[in-house]
Amino acid sequence: MTTISERAETTAPALTRKKRDWSVAWRVVALLIASVFILGPVLWTLSTSLRPPSESFKLPPALLPLDPDFASYEQVFKQINIVGLVLNSALVTGLIAIGQMITAALAGYAFAHLRFRGRGALFSIVLATMMVPAQVTIVPVFMLIRGVGLSDTLLALILPAIPTAFGTFLMRQYFMGLPAELAEAAAIDGASPWRTFRSVYAPLAMPGLAIVGILAFNFHWNEFFRPLIMTISEQNFTLPLGLVSLQGNLGTGSISVVLAGVVLSMIPALVVFMFGQRALQDGLTAGTGK
Repeated sequence: MTTISERAETTAPALTRKKRDWSVAWRVVALLIASVFILGPVLWTLSTSLRPPSESFKLPPALLPLDPDFASYEQVFKQINIVGLVLNSALVTGLIAIGQMITAALAGYAFAHLRFRGRGALFSIVLATMMVPAQVTIVPVFMLIRGVGLSDTLLALILPAIPTAFGTFLMRQYFMGLPAELAEAAAIDGASPWRTFRSVYAPLAMPGLAIVGILAFNFHWNEFFRPLIMTISEQNFTLPLGLVSLQGNLGTGSISVVLAGVVLSMIPALVVFMFGQRALQDGLTAGTGK
């Protein structure tokens, strides 16, 4: 016959497995609920873009159209110059992403590994700018842009967005996580601070730079406020501004056409995320393992 201690030893692993199974089940349920809230609007946008305008607000709403209609996508190409808008947005967001990666890497490395007077105070000022909304600084920025003769140009959107406080903070923390002995070894070999950054630290910081670039691209691809203020000519409009014109005068446009334009605008950002997903994961998980 089994003793009480033997029964306890056989029962304990079973209870542990049961608790683990319930924990996994609750996590799956939580993820499913979060997925519904996150993907629900996206699926409704895609579904409505494939319906005729008369069925856009049909009750009860159907999740998937029984007879998909791609006429709304044809209307998008007829009503706006979507190819030109995409090229403008790609140029603006691409140059901003590259510029932020460069400036964030240089500033982050300086704040992390270079010693100079006022470094802490200057970094605090950089962080403080993150608390100032763009609406507060848009007027002086607009006046500066107009003063140098860049108003109503794509450069008016690119140049003010290249400095990034968040990217500087992110790269500083990333560089601080890299061994300081690398700089000491490079200095012993006679490398200058610039050579140390370019040949030693910059290659190791590529995952962090990928995070800065992807976040910058996604944010500025969907940016509406600054292009609305800085640009006047339709030839300089970015994609979000062009999609607004699909609403028509006083919002009389077709909701199906508007959402078809929204679906088309999501494709480039989705492609960038798919190709940069691995680098993004590496950057987010860097330093978590040993």
